[in-house]
Amino acid sequence: MKKVAFFAMSAFALCACDKHDPILPGERVGIFATDNVRVLNTPVPGAPENVAEYEPGDCPYKLDNQNTIWNGDKKIFAGFPTNNYVRGEKNPVCDGGFVYAGLSTGELVKVNAKTRQIAWIADVYRQSNMTGGASVLDIIAPIQIHGKYVYAGGLGGAFCKISVATGNTAWCAWFGVEHPFIIANDVAYVLDTDNYLNAVRLRDGAVYWRTGVARPATPKYENKTIVVAHEKFDAESGKLLTH
Repeated sequence: MKKVAFFAMSAFALCACDKHDPILPGERVGIFATDNVRVLNTPVPGAPENVAEYEPGDCPYKLDNQNTIWNGDKKIFAGFPTNNYVRGEKNPVCDGGFVYAGLSTGELVKVNAKTRQIAWIADVYRQSNMTGGASVLDIIAPIQIHGKYVYAGGLGGAFCKISVATGNTAWCAWFGVEHPFIIANDVAYVLDTDNYLNAVRLRDGAVYWRTGVARPATPKYENKTIVVAHEKFDAESGKLLTH
């Protein structure tokens, strides 16, 4: 795969890719059936009063800015090296003897921590970003494992549900993600890079509701409300309560 830098910004540089994966053989396959977010404009059924904050557990591995996962001074995984990344700390997640990490090349990778073998690698970005002009693909929002699936969002315009076992993509919602997101029962509350708060149905990626926020910040779940900076939104309807 060729990574081509089109222009640079103060926080990051941008890249585009062809369809050949630098790590696994074969060609990439488009994962989006539509260019639009499917918004139902219906309330979330039975939003809980509160949810526990996601705790990924202890994971001793580190991911550097060159897409290399380290166990101390030993390499566990070496991805495609690139200068096109968002500066900041990104921590892999450990589960069942495997390490999951989001790469600046827009992929989510699962690696066997002992054998260093790649279990699978999945794309987390829009198909058009591979060929259609400069775009940031970095996965900077913390990934979450929830049951049999891992959820990941990146700056390549995608928020995806991926099978832990196979790496197959169940669905992707058509928006980019920068901030950590909340999973509450069967709904993910995700602030996208266009400053919309989305209530995403985990079953199929449909969005119950989406509403604009005045200032982007990491969403918090409190007393059946979603708090973004100084604004509070009803978790069921998405209506603005205070600001």
